[in-house]
Amino acid sequence: MSQARFATLMMAPAMLFLGVMVAYPIILLVTNSFFHLDLLKPAARAWIGLDNYLKVLSSGRLAEAAGRTLRYTMFALFFELVFGFMAALLFNAMGARSRWHRTVFALPLMVSPIVAGILWRFLLIDQVGIINYALAGLHLIPDPSAISWLGNADIVLYAVSFPDIWLTTSFVALVVFAGLQNIPRDLLEAAKIDGAGAVQRFLLVTLPLLRPVIAVVLIVRGVDAAKTFDLIWIQTEGGPNFQSEVLSMNIYQRMIRYGDVGQASATATLFLTVMLVLAVLSYRLIWGRARNV
Repeated sequence: MSQARFATLMMAPAMLFLGVMVAYPIILLVTNSFFHLDLLKPAARAWIGLDNYLKVLSSGRLAEAAGRTLRYTMFALFFELVFGFMAALLFNAMGARSRWHRTVFALPLMVSPIVAGILWRFLLIDQVGIINYALAGLHLIPDPSAISWLGNADIVLYAVSFPDIWLTTSFVALVVFAGLQNIPRDLLEAAKIDGAGAVQRFLLVTLPLLRPVIAVVLIVRGVDAAKTFDLIWIQTEGGPNFQSEVLSMNIYQRMIRYGDVGQASATATLFLTVMLVLAVLSYRLIWGRARNV
């Protein structure tokens, strides 16, 4: 048996599994987006073409949810990258001594998002939340009721991202740390001999070689943050006044609360398409340049 045929046979079970568990739901999702389909009356199925797409694209609430999703994702990604890079650089400087520190730092990854959402809801609640009491104790705010993290429409979208940042910064740190460990020490030593300082070595040697790692982090965490549902729902259910409603919640509301499977499927299809395009662009812009480094 040829090697190619043997490899195909070995991959067949995995490909079959992916076809059943991934391809079929996506095909069903796209198909449903062209039909009028009521959740309570699934038998009353009627072809309406692009009507669902026209309705959701003309919906002001969908546009607002898309904008909030973008702001939420960018805010969470920014702080995860900053804190993750700082932690990874610290672990790398510590060397083998960072073994236990990395273990402790990774503990949030083991917490369920539902549990994290409930925990941070109690931490952020005004009047009795620990965070407001700590800020009041440091005299940064006049009293524990001064900031309503989850009730103020201007800051709620950023407040509900705190659990996401807390949960996944360690993921970014560990991935970047692994990338730092794979950078050849000879290149750093050569740059140091040539007179490059620590900042120059980071910008001119370390950062370019970390482009593939950054691409992985941006794609994985960007998609994960953009589709966040449970963390936000458990804290605010999209409130106050829909100011923390993101696209995943908009899809949920259309499907469960209003029973419109067709419009929910159309919204999810558009969301999937946009995320695929952004992932491909990120891959080409970051990983593609890394090959030329």
